[in-house]
Amino acid sequence: MRYQISGKQIDVGEALQTHVKAELGEAVAKYAERPTDAHIIFSKSASEYVCESIVHLSTGLTAQAKAHAHEIYAAFDKCCEKMEKQLRRYKRRLKDHHRDRAQPVEVLGASSYILASESEDEDSEPENLQPVIVAEMETQIPSLSVGEAVMQMELAEAPVLIFRNEQNNGLNVVYRRDDGNIGWIDP
Repeated sequence: MRYQISGKQIDVGEALQTHVKAELGEAVAKYAERPTDAHIIFSKSASEYVCESIVHLSTGLTAQAKAHAHEIYAAFDKCCEKMEKQLRRYKRRLKDHHRDRAQPVEVLGASSYILASESEDEDSEPENLQPVIVAEMETQIPSLSVGEAVMQMELAEAPVLIFRNEQNNGLNVVYRRDDGNIGWIDP
């Protein structure tokens, strides 16, 4: 597995990098076969350290975890525990599906935009109805089953996921509802 360990305005020393590789490698190897790479980012927010980890699996799915603590090692350990818990759930679900994915997930390229939020004065009418585009990026839309899409959404801790349904090849959406359940849109 390839590791990319970095810090945002923090020096990440050799001892921390060795600790990250050993602990995360052990946690990921226990539950995931053939992880491809891991990105670990350390940053500081006020008096707390923040650790964000992203692990890409060979199946095409991505697991993400984030944790805060007053010590940098404690932040990583919490993050590693969250990652291990997610991967344990992922593996259990794969066993429950009685189906192993023989080939990696196919992805379709798409554009992703970030739009400016509305002005603070909500009573005033905007000059035009065209939103201001703040950023434009490339993103990927995976080809998954509905169960895999729900699993990917939970692994990424995302509120919504757009995917190409493997059964009918149409674009579908799964999302977390306010009542805690998962919604599925199949146009």
